[in-house]
Amino acid sequence: MRSLEQGASAMQVNETLSDGLKRGLKIVVDARELDQRFNDRLDAVKDRVQLKGFRPGKVPVAHIKRIYGRSLMAEVLQTAVEETSRQALTDRKERPAFQPKIVLPEDKDEIERVIDGKSDLTFNMEFEVLPEIRIADLAGLKLERVVADVDDESLGKALADLAQRNVTFEAEEGRAAADTDRVTVDFVGKIDGVAFEGGKGDDVQVVLGRGGFIPGFEDGIKGAKAGEARVVTATFPAEYGMAELAGKTAGFDVTVKEVARASTPEINDEFAKTLGADSAAKLRELVSAQIKREFDALSRARLKRSLLDALEQAHDFSLPPSLVDGEFESIWTQATNSLKQSGKSFADEGKTEEGAKAEYRKLAERRVRLGLVIGEIGNQNKIQVGQDEMRRALIEQARRFPGQEKMVYEFYEKQPSALAELRAPVFEDKVVDYVVELAKPIERKVTREELFKFDEAAD
Repeated sequence: MRSLEQGASAMQVNETLSDGLKRGLKIVVDARELDQRFNDRLDAVKDRVQLKGFRPGKVPVAHIKRIYGRSLMAEVLQTAVEETSRQALTDRKERPAFQPKIVLPEDKDEIERVIDGKSDLTFNMEFEVLPEIRIADLAGLKLERVVADVDDESLGKALADLAQRNVTFEAEEGRAAADTDRVTVDFVGKIDGVAFEGGKGDDVQVVLGRGGFIPGFEDGIKGAKAGEARVVTATFPAEYGMAELAGKTAGFDVTVKEVARASTPEINDEFAKTLGADSAAKLRELVSAQIKREFDALSRARLKRSLLDALEQAHDFSLPPSLVDGEFESIWTQATNSLKQSGKSFADEGKTEEGAKAEYRKLAERRVRLGLVIGEIGNQNKIQVGQDEMRRALIEQARRFPGQEKMVYEFYEKQPSALAELRAPVFEDKVVDYVVELAKPIERKVTREELFKFDEAAD
């Protein structure tokens, strides 16, 4: 790579725009510099060029120039644009918010003159710079950490839920189906006497009382016994996923094949051992520890949200429009796609499209502002994400795709941008931990209900 430290004769940079965070530069690369670069490129390739009628490395430079001159000059110009634009930013200590836009001459005759070595290379750069961010007194942030202990009610509910997930069923001849029973049925659904697609099922197991089927279906088979046939009327919800069925009433020809009574295990040593615990006491200890981890995770999430709110309020600076626009487009695309998949509109959620756009624009501004603040705190305090931390993050990501772990690893190895996205939340959490340590939040005990209300309110 050629040095650009050749004075004004090699490269000239003039500012054409300085409006808020917007910048414009005009860069001129001297034709003599381009000629030198071109000759350097010729020297680099002349010994590798192979042409019929010439021995390797013996092709005359003039001949190479005639055949490959324009393509080599195009390479030279591209490299010159990349290097001089980079050097201009470095010399001016600019911090672009995005990759600068390079604007080359539109006049074809001018470009031809540059390629022919008869004219200087002139191009423009357009970009936005990152704002100057003065970090607030982090130790002075007022934060509160809400914590909840694992009480007997929470533990009892968790153990009861665990027992429910391990219910067994035993068929009983002559038993009339009731709540909590598992009923095995065959059925054919019809609307206006015509069977509809997806309305047929064989050996389908229905646990009564769980609400796993459309309204009316479970109620229609209560009291039925094995071998009994019934016609059950049920209505599809108005928001049902298949539009052709939504809100319609169907008749189901149902044949009951088996009624099985539920048996909920007792929380004792025998049950504990089926789950890998030595005793009921050990099972309670393990479940209590799991609940504590969940409570701690909610507490941290609450503290993090409070911290981000405090950071947003403590920092006011202009935001690069390109960053906000990019973030908004990402949020808007996700929101509209979600609505399409659910078959809903903004009106269904009590919003207008314009109101939703304004809301998401504010969210985009918040994300950009906090992203810049967190990045600046990390940079100023030399907070880094180590290789071990990235390895753990990658392992955690791979675990989300059982059986495809190797594919996940290879994807991130080949995609630096994806790896950067994996690094971002790890870096953010490290900065949050750093600020929390400085701010020393006040701790306040709350009940389980209060802790979960905080989380619901945030959602």
